[in-house]
Amino acid sequence: MLKVLLVVALIAVVVWVLVKIILGRIGDGGDSPASRPRVIGPDDDPDFLRDIDRRRRDPEDD
Repeated sequence: MLKVLLVVALIAVVVWVLVKIILGRIGDGGDSPASRPRVIGPDDDPDFLRDIDRRRRDPEDD
């Protein structure tokens, strides 16, 4: 019974490592936060702020 449990655990570890390798190559490079795109809010976007300022000056321009 112990041998079966060890074999199942070994297979699970091998499958987990293979999945991490495959997803790391296909995806965005893994779990590192540096590889994820940075999300910026609209108040940090200069184009968004410029558009709001333009809409305030010319309200009928919508």
